This record gives sequence, structure tokens and C-alpha cells, in this order.
Amino acid sequence: MSVNRDIFDELFVLELANNHWGSLERGLKIITDFSRIVRFNNVRASIKLQFRDVDNFIHRDFRDRADIRYIKKTLDTKMTEDDYATLVKAVRQSGCIPMATPFDEKSVNLCAELGIPIIKIASSDLNDWFLIEKIADTRKPVIVSTGGSSLKDIDDLVIFFENRNVPLAINHCVSLYPSEDSELEMNQIDYLKNRYPNHVIGFSTHEYTDWTSSMLIAYAKGARTFERHIDIEMDGVPVSPYCSLPEQVDIWFKAFQKAKEMCGAPGTQKRMPPEREIKYLDALVRGVYAKRDLPEGYILNHDRINEDLYLAVPLQKGQISCRELMSGEILTRACNKDEPIMIDSIDSPYSTNDNLRKIIYQRGI
Repeated sequence: MSVNRDIFDELFVLELANNHWGSLERGLKIITDFSRIVRFNNVRASIKLQFRDVDNFIHRDFRDRADIRYIKKTLDTKMTEDDYATLVKAVRQSGCIPMATPFDEKSVNLCAELGIPIIKIASSDLNDWFLIEKIADTRKPVIVSTGGSSLKDIDDLVIFFENRNVPLAINHCVSLYPSEDSELEMNQIDYLKNRYPNHVIGFSTHEYTDWTSSMLIAYAKGARTFERHIDIEMDGVPVSPYCSLPEQVDIWFKAFQKAKEMCGAPGTQKRMPPEREIKYLDALVRGVYAKRDLPEGYILNHDRINEDLYLAVPLQKGQISCRELMSGEILTRACNKDEPIMIDSIDSPYSTNDNLRKIIYQRGI
């Protein structure tokens, strides 16, 4: 694939839960409070809104059905397009990336009008092809959550976006609100990475007892975009148990930094050992010592190596080690019994390479 996936890498998606209860003021305060946490932790984050064309999203014959929770909550948290525009502007001014989950086709148009750079497909819409095709037509990068979906649904969606060359990130997600730790199924990250190697794999999480462990595990398994619902305590409105408060997201971000620190270099390349580690291991390497008096011009022959030399710690500065000892090397000066064989005492490829000689003289005691 030639699509650019960098936009998803190490991206945090902070979703304003429950449409911030339909309150523009609450939404703006959430943006303010969480963007401060983002800046303090020096991470890249988007703040995500939920767009619904409520007048057409809910059938008119069911708008008075207070007993249907999803319908009642959608009506109670209705926002105007002007409200959405105000929130998007606030997200941009906060230094975060505006993002949205559109739940209908008209809301996709609103994403385009407001210049939303990344669109989210909710788990519930993973096989809503009317909506998916509308989203793909925008050509904007897409993140999809896979909670409750079938393997065929995910495969079909991935092929659809690959054929259109639209960047797609795939979030492992358990659509239980909240999720218990025992329900997180973190090994699914491995499964998604192996099945869709050309896509960034992420983790959309709703657990409520621990803001550290799942991050450490998810990052170590290769998840590179992360999502949580966020909220604040305000006006006595209860915060849903699957939502994270600012101080909890701060813990989450710090767990991410700790995961990066502990995991180190990407798993696609060999790590570069630090100098401290190299020096520690050098102290354990055996040096080459003369077992008997050896004259100048003596050839260290493999057949007699055990008669002429022995290996022992410590390795001394300038001394050759078991790593450099080769058959056929010639002593350029005599070496007495139990003395170290120095790099300057042999005719060897190592002795003519200034960089290697410098390393040999810097190591050891």
C-alpha cells in the first residue's frame, strides 16, 4: 500500500462521551481541561465529537419513547451545527486535532464542511455500507473500532478501503460499557496485526479500574493508536464509569511513556545497545594471555593455540580478547608468560584499523 499511515501513529483519540450531555459549555470545558493534560504530557491527541442529524436519525413515531434509552439520550443531547462548529474551532485552538464520529450521511457532509481531518466509524456501523461509502467518498483517513463485529465484516471493510487507497486504522475494541479487566481480550491486538499487516492497529478501551496495565500491554503488543471516552465532573452530572477524568487520562498518558521507555526500539530492527551495557559486558569478556614465553615473530597457529595461550578475565585496555584471536597472527614483539597479548603486539587486521584499535584501548580495566 502507498497510503500514508503516519497520521495514526501514536495518536490518542479522546472522545467526548454522551455528547457532553448536550451542553456546549460542558463540551468547551472538557476541551480546555483535557488539552492541558495533552500539552503537559507532550503527546499527539485528537478530541472527538459525535455528529448526528437527530431530526432524521430517529423515526418521528418513536421520539416520545422515553423507555428506549438510546433514543432518549440522543434527543436529550442534541446539538446544533453551530454548536459543533464552535467545538471544532475550540479543539483546533487547543492544539489538538478535531475528529468526529458521524452516525448518518448528513453528518458526514458536516465533517467535510468543518474540515474534520480524521473520521471514525463506530463499531455499530462497521457494516452500515450506506454510511461507509459516504465516509470513503471524503477520502479522509478513517479509524474503525471492531467491537462485536464478525471476521467477514472486518475483512470486507479492510478490502473496501484498500481498494480505494484510503488510510485505515483498525482498533481492537470490546463494546462493553464499562469493560472488566477480564473482558479486554488484549491478544486480539496480535491477531489484528498479523491479519492486517499493512494497517495501524489500535486499542479502543472502556475499562474503569486501571489506567496503566492495559496501556502497557497494548503498546507492547503493537497498538499505536489509542482511544478512551472522556468527561469531567460538572454541575452534579454523574460521570459514566467507562469515562476517564483528566487526572486519569494523565495516568494513561504516563503509562504510554513508560511503555515506550520499556519497549525501546521498534520490533522491526535490532536495537542499539547503550554504552553502559557494552562496558558491562566487556568486563565479562576473557582476554588473551601467553601461556609460556613467546618470541618476536612467533606465529599463533591454531594447532598449537592451547599450548601457547590461555583466556582469562580481566580484559585489560589494549589487550585482544577471545573475539579478536585468530589463527596465523604474528607477534611483532616478544611476550613473556602470563602477560597479556596486546593489539600493538601482533600483526593483525585489527591492529591496522584505527577505529578498532581505539575501541580495544577504551574497553577493559
